[in-house]
Amino acid sequence: MLGAYREKDTYVKKIAIVMGSKSDLDKAKAATEILDKFGVPYAVRVLSAHRTPDEAAEFARSARSNGFAAIIAVAGKAAHLGGVLAAATTLPVIALPVSTSFLDGLDSVLSILPMPSGVPVAVMGVNAGANAGLFCVRVLAASDDKLDKKYAEYVENMRKSTLADDAAVRAQFNGDN
Repeated sequence: MLGAYREKDTYVKKIAIVMGSKSDLDKAKAATEILDKFGVPYAVRVLSAHRTPDEAAEFARSARSNGFAAIIAVAGKAAHLGGVLAAATTLPVIALPVSTSFLDGLDSVLSILPMPSGVPVAVMGVNAGANAGLFCVRVLAASDDKLDKKYAEYVENMRKSTLADDAAVRAQFNGDN
């Protein structure tokens, strides 16, 4: 099992990515790619709020003691996974609603949003796995200076890329340099 690891005097906890169904794996992939990019360890599981509720709740109850810092809950349709996990842990839970054949993901979002007071779940956009991964990086970076620096570099690179795109479009359409 993955655990917290030590790298040059920095401890980084791992992130749990829990999917309600194996069919959600393609939507979770963007989160794993972001976590890989930042060197954040993670574990991926398939646990359903409806088909394996006891196992899902037990996973969430033991997540902190197993070295997890946050949980990404990936689910579609009746997307109750995030709420089930959040009810069983004090860790941050980030819900990643996925698109479905029913309402193209709106059903997933509407299943997640009405959480009762006292059981918070952060909600990303539909299929926004990269943002779920980045949200977890931000959570970890709040107490890890090395990771915070990596994230700041990531943001600066996005800024530079956008400005380069702006210059190219201005040159193409406006004759600006």
